[in-house]
Amino acid sequence: MKKATATKTKTTPAIPAPVPAKKVSSPVKAKAPAKAKPAKAAAKAPAAAPTVKTTPPMPVLTTITAEIDIGFGNTLWIRGDGPGLSWETGLIMDCVADDKWSVTLADAGAPVVFKFLVNDLSWSAGTDYVVKPGGSITLKPTF
Repeated sequence: MKKATATKTKTTPAIPAPVPAKKVSSPVKAKAPAKAKPAKAAAKAPAAAPTVKTTPPMPVLTTITAEIDIGFGNTLWIRGDGPGLSWETGLIMDCVADDKWSVTLADAGAPVVFKFLVNDLSWSAGTDYVVKPGGSITLKPTF
């Protein structure tokens, strides 16, 4: 039999692992929960009124139509008192057919007084014409 020989192994002493330093902080105060508002306060608030959408008022349109054939190359004009009208300067009318001329005036607050002119030179015969605000009139002027 053989003898057991013992060999010595070198061991190094254990070094403890470094421990992270503890931070010293001031103690945190817990916040008290916010006080609930009394239910009476909510009841005192006025209820919101339902919103009503209002549409802007439609403009008052006054339509003046003249039924007359004034000949090729001529135009019919209108002068008078009313929105866009003057007795000094004429307003050209729209030719909507061979013998029909028309103009639409917006926002007349008072009766419109007017006369027709051919080529803004020759006045129609007779007295001035009158139409109510928002009204429509069709006339057959003579020259």
